[in-house]
Amino acid sequence: MGLWTLLEGLLLLANALAILNEDRFLAPRGWRFAEFSVGQTKTLKGQVIGLIYAIQYMRVPLILLNGVSIVLKLVSG
Repeated sequence: MGLWTLLEGLLLLANALAILNEDRFLAPRGWRFAEFSVGQTKTLKGQVIGLIYAIQYMRVPLILLNGVSIVLKLVSG
């Protein structure tokens, strides 16, 4: 497994987290960002929720990274 394969895996994970809908998936499980106070963001659940919202905020760079990944796959074979 090379570095490129690891980066592609992380990109796929970021894509999976970016498409999660708060109303349909996160809220019924109690993973709403608004429910957490400042002190609870240091827990593991708070950190994961923060990561999900950070990835959802960065959708445009994620789209660009997907495009670069596709072009590199097409060029390299």
